[in-house]
Amino acid sequence: MVEEKMGGCWSQTKDQFDNLEKHTQWGIDFVEKYTKFVKERSEIELNYARQMRNLSKKYQPKKKDEDENKYTWCRAFHSTLNELNDYAGQHEVIAENMMSQIIAELTRYSQEIKTERKTHFHDGRKAQQHIEAGWKQLESCKRKFERDCKEADRAQQYFEKMDADINVTKADVEKARQQAQMRHQMASDSKSEYSSYLQKFNQEQNEHYYTIIPNIFQKIQAMEEKRIERMGESLKTFAEVDRQILPIIGKCLDGMTQAAESIESKTDSSQVIESYKSGFEPPGDVEFEDYGQAMKRTVSETSLTNSRSENKPERSSKSKTKTLWPFIKKNKGSNPEDFSHLPPEQRRKKLQAKIDDINKDIQKEMDQRDALTKMKEVYIKNPQMGDPNSVDPRLAEIAHNIEKLQVEAQKFEGWLAEVEGRMPVKSDTSRRTSTVYETQNSTPPTNNNCAQDRESSPDGSYTEEPSSEVQTSNESKVQPETAESGDEFDDAEEDMLPTIGTCKALYPFEGHNEGTIAITEGELLYVIEEDKGDGWTRVRRNEEEEGYVPTSYVEVFLDSNAKGAITYI
Repeated sequence: MVEEKMGGCWSQTKDQFDNLEKHTQWGIDFVEKYTKFVKERSEIELNYARQMRNLSKKYQPKKKDEDENKYTWCRAFHSTLNELNDYAGQHEVIAENMMSQIIAELTRYSQEIKTERKTHFHDGRKAQQHIEAGWKQLESCKRKFERDCKEADRAQQYFEKMDADINVTKADVEKARQQAQMRHQMASDSKSEYSSYLQKFNQEQNEHYYTIIPNIFQKIQAMEEKRIERMGESLKTFAEVDRQILPIIGKCLDGMTQAAESIESKTDSSQVIESYKSGFEPPGDVEFEDYGQAMKRTVSETSLTNSRSENKPERSSKSKTKTLWPFIKKNKGSNPEDFSHLPPEQRRKKLQAKIDDINKDIQKEMDQRDALTKMKEVYIKNPQMGDPNSVDPRLAEIAHNIEKLQVEAQKFEGWLAEVEGRMPVKSDTSRRTSTVYETQNSTPPTNNNCAQDRESSPDGSYTEEPSSEVQTSNESKVQPETAESGDEFDDAEEDMLPTIGTCKALYPFEGHNEGTIAITEGELLYVIEEDKGDGWTRVRRNEEEEGYVPTSYVEVFLDSNAKGAITYI
């Protein structure tokens, strides 16, 4: 009957008060354990986001790599890095939401449930102590009643004994009777007190087990059920925090996919062509020159002079029409101001960029001039604001700067016009060739050998050279012209340079650019021209193969007697 009244409440466990206390404490400990788990998870998310952001920042393009943006595959990678940065930000959102929606809430709730549990179990212990005290009082009344009954029985027996004894005085008998009556009265009072307290205890015990304790246990049960519900809500929030960022994560991944799909190989290939096209035409076929016919003619000063005079136009035309492949200049450390060391297309781009920069500087100076002019007008109208003459020195300086920049711009525009063919400029090769031939005609020959030496240039094309004696005698006349022209092909006119040492390749070098030579690691080569301060060393593999390699890629061993002994024309 009692169990049916209690139903499914925790009051059925009235004899397991201590075990319930342990169980509820374990539940609170579990909440704290789960809170610690979520906190560690949020720290993992923050560390992951931090590492992802650092990774994205590490591979972001630097200022020196801005040219990468012209290639679609580079732009796709940069877009992926940006999306990855946003992706990392969503993991920071996860950590923040877990801190605010789970950790903070559970921490506060743990304190509340601890206080509530302490109150309930305090009330339960108090009720338990009260009923135990009532039980002890009832036992005391019961023992007193029992003791008084025994005393009354003994007093009654003594009275009856005294009353039956004829030798006892009447006074003693009366005294025994009064004592017996008193004991009976005391036993009767104890009985009444015991009966009254027993009734009271039974009421209190009934109220304790059917009202007070059930109510306390119901509150503890509600507290525990609420704790379990909060755990369920927190577990659900734990999943929802992740679910909320999935759409944004999906957008980040979609952005990465779109960046990958935006790569266009054809466009990038065209960009490479646009960036590195030189404008040089491939060399034409080398014509056969029959030097045997010159030996058959009668060798005389007149015939030699006439033959040279007759051949002059033909040789000049050949030098004009012959086109050579570009080759690295010897003096790479000091590039000329007009960028003549670059191929035509690259030179045009450099000159145009230089002109644009100068025009920007001119515009800045003009803006400053306009501002100062307005300031001067204000000073003229309102002398109290300032002296108009104080602006004049700065205006004069700006005018001088503008004039200098305009002259410099005209100079670069002239060079640009040469490159673009807007001005009729004689090629350096033609100018050098005509100078050599004019020198030959004005100088009497000292050698009957009229055969021209053919020398193979380092890039594989051929040039025509006068005899060594004629060139030597006129070196002073030819040198200024060639030095002034800054020709790209001086190497083609030199004799084969002697070796000044050896070198060992420390690293492989592919040598894709014109004028360079490919080397393999550990390869031994001859040094024919040491580094002039530009980071390149000229080497030779054999009599026909030579070119430039990075100085840092080789270990050079120069001959002590050859170093510094070579001069270049």
